Amino acid sequence: MRSAIVYNWIHRAWYEGAPFSWLLLPLSGVYWLISSLRRLLYRAGILVTRRASVPLIVVGNITAGGTGKTPTVIWLVNELRARGFRPGIISRGYGGSRSGTSMRVDADSDPGVVGDEPVLLARRGECPVVVDADRVRAAAMLVADGVDVIVADDGLQHLKLDRDFEICIVDGARGLGNGWLLPAGPLRESPQRLATVDQVLVNGRVQGQDNVPQDSLEFELRALEACRLNGSLTRPLGRFADTTVHALAGIGNPARFFDLLRAHRIQVIEHPSADHAVLATSDLEFSDDFGVFMTEKDAVKLGTNLADKYWYIPVAMHMDSAQATPLLERIESKLRERHD
Repeated sequence: MRSAIVYNWIHRAWYEGAPFSWLLLPLSGVYWLISSLRRLLYRAGILVTRRASVPLIVVGNITAGGTGKTPTVIWLVNELRARGFRPGIISRGYGGSRSGTSMRVDADSDPGVVGDEPVLLARRGECPVVVDADRVRAAAMLVADGVDVIVADDGLQHLKLDRDFEICIVDGARGLGNGWLLPAGPLRESPQRLATVDQVLVNGRVQGQDNVPQDSLEFELRALEACRLNGSLTRPLGRFADTTVHALAGIGNPARFFDLLRAHRIQVIEHPSADHAVLATSDLEFSDDFGVFMTEKDAVKLGTNLADKYWYIPVAMHMDSAQATPLLERIESKLRERHD
């Protein structure tokens, strides 16, 4: 209940123009001052940028909250592998207890130790994954493991590590919110940052966002099936049309998950929580017999010893091939230049 209240408060402040967000503007000024000073120190060479010995692609955003970054990273590493590369992923490991040291992640790693997103990346990306708050150190471990291209999950603002290609993802429905920096608004950097990245990707369609570049490419997240957490059954989402379910979402934008279910004519009882929130058993217990649906990122925290009524919904990033092919060719060209 508390996390739902916090989520609703933040959403009203950042995306609905609630007047109380003005009270946070002085703190946004402090945030701007600190981040500007930090960038200045890097430009002056006082803080040193490191370069990995293999090409590095950053997939990040300039807003706090979910934009579809994790499915995009999974899509990208799969596409790179299909083109003959040996990709690996580095992640901050948010929500894990051991993000202060380099740790390899596999499909069976403990999300409480390494974070929920890295485990999901290891399962779906099928490539080496390393977590560490120090991404330079994480990159070095991946290079030692034999990867020839690194994809950084998040890290657009991690200036310590140089990059060969930057991808910034924007939520088409929420855009850049009120356009203010944290904490009065959702922005980690000013909107002008979008003009400096190699490619902006929009999750969905841009809705009245003049500050999103015109050459941005659109994609969508598709969900076609529901999977029982205990692994006993996979069922098309259409089979749940006109039924009522409890929907749990501990992601950056829970509303997107709820809307996805409603698009399949599923009646949703919403249970949003904070991104990377720890799920307790009590969070799964309700006084009725409705099914319980959750995101795949939430499911990795729970294991498989659960009743049949608990389901997760895997999503996949989809981009029209007419847009995806030129983008991938640009990325491949950059990577080949570096290798040569």
